[in-house]
Amino acid sequence: MRKGMLEYCVLLLLRRQPSYANDIIKQLKEADLIVVEGTLYPLLTRLKKESLLSYEWQESFQGPPRKYYALTAEGSQALSEMDATWSALSRTIEVLKGV
Repeated sequence: MRKGMLEYCVLLLLRRQPSYANDIIKQLKEADLIVVEGTLYPLLTRLKKESLLSYEWQESFQGPPRKYYALTAEGSQALSEMDATWSALSRTIEVLKGV
């Protein structure tokens, strides 16, 4: 379940704006979802291979250029489908919890 949630959360973050991996990790930690580079980089690579993400190298004020990831059109579509699935699942859980 965590694997699918992590993919969904990363796509949600990238819907806001293109980001590089360390920023993604920071934002996930701020949301109490602890993720390490060894988990995130393979996920970003897989999402790129699936054409859900693209990336662009950008110069950095501190250190070497950074790879900024962004949603593709296919990524936006996949995120819309995940949003619908999450909404349906959330409704189901609320019913089962008796809320």
